[in-house]
Amino acid sequence: MDPYLLTKSTTFIIGPIATLMGYLMNGIFYMLDAITKGHANTGLAIILMTFVIYMAMMPLTVRQQRFAKLQNKMMPEIQKIQDKYKGKRDNDSMMKLNEETREVYAKYGVSPSGSCVQLLIQMPILFALYRVIYNFPAYVTLVRNAFTGIVDGLVNVIGIEKSAEILSGIEEGKLVAQFSRQLSNENFLTNVDHFAENTFIDILNRASTSNWNELINNSVIKSNNLSGAAESTMNALSEFNNFLGLNIGNSPMYSIQNSGGKIGIIIVAVLIPILAALTQYLNVKLMPQAETSGNQNDTANSMASSMKTMNIMMPFMSAFFCLTLPAGLGLYWIAGAVIRSVQQVFINRHIDKLDIDAIVEKNMEKAKQKAKEKKRASKDYVNEKKVVEMATKTTKKISSSTPAGNAQSASSAGSSNDSSKNNVKYKKGSISAKANLVNRYNSGNTGSSGS
Repeated sequence: MDPYLLTKSTTFIIGPIATLMGYLMNGIFYMLDAITKGHANTGLAIILMTFVIYMAMMPLTVRQQRFAKLQNKMMPEIQKIQDKYKGKRDNDSMMKLNEETREVYAKYGVSPSGSCVQLLIQMPILFALYRVIYNFPAYVTLVRNAFTGIVDGLVNVIGIEKSAEILSGIEEGKLVAQFSRQLSNENFLTNVDHFAENTFIDILNRASTSNWNELINNSVIKSNNLSGAAESTMNALSEFNNFLGLNIGNSPMYSIQNSGGKIGIIIVAVLIPILAALTQYLNVKLMPQAETSGNQNDTANSMASSMKTMNIMMPFMSAFFCLTLPAGLGLYWIAGAVIRSVQQVFINRHIDKLDIDAIVEKNMEKAKQKAKEKKRASKDYVNEKKVVEMATKTTKKISSSTPAGNAQSASSAGSSNDSSKNNVKYKKGSISAKANLVNRYNSGNTGSSGS
């Protein structure tokens, strides 16, 4: 079990990828800090990071879209084959169905699992990027350092258990409750201070502006002279998170409700969920869509219909999530959708220029060549097998037909014959060479049995 709640992700595959992305995000943040002379911005870092990741995945995206284009082209042929063997469940029919389906895939030069493989590569990367953005302090040193003053005071001055009670209002006490349970685990007692620091940073990273104000004005915090440290951390985070006048650490809903009548903040807060929905919708419209027709079977039409419904619902879901989650995540979704949409425009132009018929013809030639090579290899194998069998039968026949009294002379003759055959050079790996080896082996065995 990971001793840290929301720090670095340790999820299988996603955790190591998130760590690598954390190094990249940390580098981007330091670069922005150097360029802006100490005024690095979380929102800009998110946009740059999203751009770098999506550009790195561009080749995979192109291959995926190319596969989708070819799949739309070949689906009518696949459906004809499926209709041909519809209702037939015997072994021969299923084998023919699979064989004919493979031939169609080979004809179009795609793999049945081609799209899945690309998604399996892309999805962990995107989930890992989400983890880095969701828990910035775990991966970005400058942001983590902003918490040092208040967290050191909570752990070393006030004490862990009392500090946990003070922070119980943040995240509805869920993290603190989990943290309190972990304190009873002996595995964490040897490193409890470090564990507590990470947990408190995780909790405070979810704190809204009102949560920070409550913390600053808390009587225990004040009596231990930690209000200044809390206010310093809040100000540092506000500067990091200030994007177009909006604190992207707060949700748009919170910013609207606590805007104090500032029209600019309300406009930016409302724009985030709206833009998230619109960019998501645009991205979906630009993606290649599966074609539906009366010629398709019910399953294919049902799947296509479900995808259309999902494509309609996704923008509304994006708007809702971006309204209630921290605005930084909404900014990430918008940046990702915009970058994907721009990519898709160029990819569509590239795909439209492809001569699908020429690609199919080329793949058909490759498939024919592979079939010929496979047939030739199979024929050579059968011929070799027949030659070996014939050589074996011949040597056995000669051995059995030699009189017992003449065994010595036959052996001498065989030896003389073998020595002359040994002088003959055969091409390595040829049928003749293999037959000769079998002949010599059998002759040797016959001589041994005779003696």
